[in-house]
Amino acid sequence: MSEQNEKPMITDVFVSGVRRGWGIATGSMLPNVLMAFVLIYFLKLTGILDLIGNLCGPLMRVFGLPGEALMVLLAAWLSMGGGVGVASSLFAADTLSLHDVAVLAPAMYLMGSQVQYIGRLLGVVGVPGKYIPVMVLISVINALLSLVVMQILV
Repeated sequence: MSEQNEKPMITDVFVSGVRRGWGIATGSMLPNVLMAFVLIYFLKLTGILDLIGNLCGPLMRVFGLPGEALMVLLAAWLSMGGGVGVASSLFAADTLSLHDVAVLAPAMYLMGSQVQYIGRLLGVVGVPGKYIPVMVLISVINALLSLVVMQILV
């Protein structure tokens, strides 16, 4: 009884990984990023983005950012792909500078996709509901602290 354990060829493993990655990129990330670009274009076209920038300007100036930067944080809180798309769109429109994007990046990752993960992960594993707001608040506070630290470092 000889049992052969053939190892898959490295090229087969690579191609399989590329296929899975392509599926994730086109099925999950791309729609969020595209939606963010369209949303920012619509908000800019209608003047709502300027209104948001003016209203949120004082709050975001505490972190050395323009008011529109709050859109990046809100979008990232909903979806990381959306947050990246909003940041990219605002950068392309010269609303955010490279410095602003660098300051925002850690905050995006520290509180990214929480709305999605609350339902997908915390509810599934049985985290009691009373702990979820505390967990969200801790992530948001960490993100805000990262904005302060990044202003010092960058």
